Amino acid sequence: MAWHQDTALPLREKHGVEGWGPWSVKDGVIYAHAPARALEQVVALRLHLDNSNEDNGPLRVLPGTQNRGVVTDEEIHLLSEEVAPAECCVGVGDVVLMRPLVIHASSKAVSSAPRRVLHIEYAAHPSFEHGLELAIA
Repeated sequence: MAWHQDTALPLREKHGVEGWGPWSVKDGVIYAHAPARALEQVVALRLHLDNSNEDNGPLRVLPGTQNRGVVTDEEIHLLSEEVAPAECCVGVGDVVLMRPLVIHASSKAVSSAPRRVLHIEYAAHPSFEHGLELAIA
């Protein structure tokens, strides 16, 4: 997977709020690309169900890029050439914490070993400005 940020959040309903969008629906859940002020309140926990090593396509991150806000594809490309990536090689049961705004990618696997991950996102609050609420189970 190419270098990117995770900028879409699942929401209960669509509202016309400046800075949110474009909107989409995936498997019946409404998503909107969120502004940095919302994404800065989210942390993702990645629980590894398999070993993640240099052979099975580990997560790679560009350290420190989570502090730059939402950036353009062009800025992501430039940063991928300027910032040395870090590979997140971890064992079964290990947890990697990451912010959605950190620029990240997955390496291409060179083995058939699985790399299953349970990706759980937590937000500081279940709601944002103007009545926007996370779609939570």
